[in-house]
Amino acid sequence: MKTYLEISISATEYQRELLLPTMTELGCEGFQETETALLCYINKERWTEQSYQTFQSELKTLVGIISSNASVQFRELKEENWNDQWERTLLPVEVGKTITIKPTWTSYDNPGNRLVILIDPKMSFGTGYHETTRLTISLLERYIRNASTVLDVGTGTGILAITAVKLGAAKAVGIDIDEWSIDNARENIIINNVSQQVQIENRSVEKFLPQSFDLITANLTLNTNIELLEQFHSVLIPHGMLLLSGLLTSDGTSMKNHLREKHFTVIDELIEHEWIAIAAQKSS
Repeated sequence: MKTYLEISISATEYQRELLLPTMTELGCEGFQETETALLCYINKERWTEQSYQTFQSELKTLVGIISSNASVQFRELKEENWNDQWERTLLPVEVGKTITIKPTWTSYDNPGNRLVILIDPKMSFGTGYHETTRLTISLLERYIRNASTVLDVGTGTGILAITAVKLGAAKAVGIDIDEWSIDNARENIIINNVSQQVQIENRSVEKFLPQSFDLITANLTLNTNIELLEQFHSVLIPHGMLLLSGLLTSDGTSMKNHLREKHFTVIDELIEHEWIAIAAQKSS
């Protein structure tokens, strides 16, 4: 049985956004957000005593840059206790006008006859609890077309690719670089009975050239979305749709400017709390 280290860092929502990429690079395999803290989980067996001390030092330095008042707490968890504790916090979430995200171990009466997406997250990103996932799903409801083809970049649990097919897409491809996410997404497409329409691959966007998609979803970060814009443009059909999130509202102006520079026309945006999702159309 694995032993995990839980690292609790007190941080605001904006500070948690800054911490996530760095904690991922340091080797953390799962995250949980509360109103006041970011909880990071890492396999303690991966670290020698020396590297563990270095890790603590680097972490405290990072937190000090973000906030001098931030506190860091450590505790060890057995794998079964960690998973059980995390799973108990997840309940069905109604998203947009038609979708409900339901963890596989929960019940849901579905009085409104909504489309139910079954998700067994296993610590991958994409449970429906984060604003960026909900915002992207709401844009999918608006812009998906029957029989369209969809590319989901940074698929996580596969939630957006699965939702796209449930909303009428003929085919969706979800890509990720994290093997944990790829395995999890493949399990989720099976439990949603969409394994014939959804593919999950460890593949970069550029490897799809000259294949073309009708729509791309990318719930990433500002810098990653900007870096990939030319590739998104290349693999979209003329007038294809690009749905971007993983963006703070403060990122909105910069993201829109970069979209226009790369020949996209911004046509819609949705905001929830401090997060924004943008719909743009390939204009040439």
